[in-house]
Amino acid sequence: MKKITFLKTFIQTRWLRRFKSRAALESYQKKQLANYMDFLKRESPYFKNGVPSDFDHMDKAFMMTHFNELNTQGVDRDEALALAIESEKIRDFTELKGEVAVGLSSGTSGHRGLFITTEKERSMWAAAILAKMLPKGQLFGHRIAFFLRADNELYQTINTALIRLEYFDIFKNTDDHIERLNSYQPTIVVAPASMLIELSKRLKAGELAIHPQKIVSVAEILEDNDRERIAEAFSLSIVDQVYQATEGFLACTCSAGNLHLNEDIIFVEKQYLDDRRFYPVITDFKRSSQPVYRYQLNDILVENSEPCPCGSCYTRIDKVEGRSDDIFYFEGLDGGQVTIYPDFIRRCILFVENVGDYQVKQHSEKLVEVCLSQRDEDLEAAILAQFQLLAQQKQFIVPEIQFSDYHWDTSRKLKRIQRLWKDKRQWQK
Repeated sequence: MKKITFLKTFIQTRWLRRFKSRAALESYQKKQLANYMDFLKRESPYFKNGVPSDFDHMDKAFMMTHFNELNTQGVDRDEALALAIESEKIRDFTELKGEVAVGLSSGTSGHRGLFITTEKERSMWAAAILAKMLPKGQLFGHRIAFFLRADNELYQTINTALIRLEYFDIFKNTDDHIERLNSYQPTIVVAPASMLIELSKRLKAGELAIHPQKIVSVAEILEDNDRERIAEAFSLSIVDQVYQATEGFLACTCSAGNLHLNEDIIFVEKQYLDDRRFYPVITDFKRSSQPVYRYQLNDILVENSEPCPCGSCYTRIDKVEGRSDDIFYFEGLDGGQVTIYPDFIRRCILFVENVGDYQVKQHSEKLVEVCLSQRDEDLEAAILAQFQLLAQQKQFIVPEIQFSDYHWDTSRKLKRIQRLWKDKRQWQK
């Protein structure tokens, strides 16, 4: 770790970078954008003459196609990809290419992604996330339990003499983690929502005996009902959330329990779907080895324009609702196609009492599968009635609703709402 970089970033993020108004923040962002473009012109072959005339935005496919000319470290894509794949296979994520760490993106977009980071970037990332997420009043002495599908040098950067981090592989059976957690007694647990739900069950069953000060949900969408279950199990008023992607440290929970974009680190352009929902287009001021400039995510964020009690002028996000492939499409009564956002599908399930774990999959316009951990005829009939009501309200033909047993697959990110098909009308979306 570059200690000076770490300390400087930590102090700036935790105490010094406080913007009194939205105008002050936007002025800061304007300067950062100009500085970042100057850097790209100097260091990235792709941007040596500025932004190419045919450039609109980045996405995962674009970054993979232009990997060699985009990155500033002279890293070859095929060589780095082979190294990252081998690390995944042997479950050893410590190997580096010089001081450059290499890893695979775990995204659900259907494209395999590759990311690299330098030691300096990892130090800045660690400092920023700790500055924003460590509890007030206690900076040091924390024991962090970090549950992820893959370890990486990026995460190990957090390990210092003052803060301890242990990596827990979510590919392993949960039983393998219980004794280790009970011995470790973490003060902070960072894990995907699905793992936090499983730990909550083990806690209630008396198998797990830990009392963390903070729970942080990462990598998966944290549903409201899941948040409530986790908070209740761990006796916490707030379950924190980190909205993190390989494209950057994008958002985190404030002291009031609300999610805010980290607009001191990133610049976000908003491509609105309606008056509140938007796709974020990200520019990360701190990414130097693999530039992130106008990177379009297919996550759907729901904005809240009301001032937050915490006083932050950063954009407040009510929820990360899903991705483009979480939007359902049905045949309309008028013969057209009706768009249904994930939140409406969730309500069909959550308006029904006594629903445990669930997942809803759309296989086609005419077929939806509802997976339930607790099944009975009355429960299924009530869910079907909610879908019929939604269809009436939104004017689409009710699809066939099939019910099946819910199974938790630890090898994949939990997606409560998932569309598994794509017809020709959606190719360009």
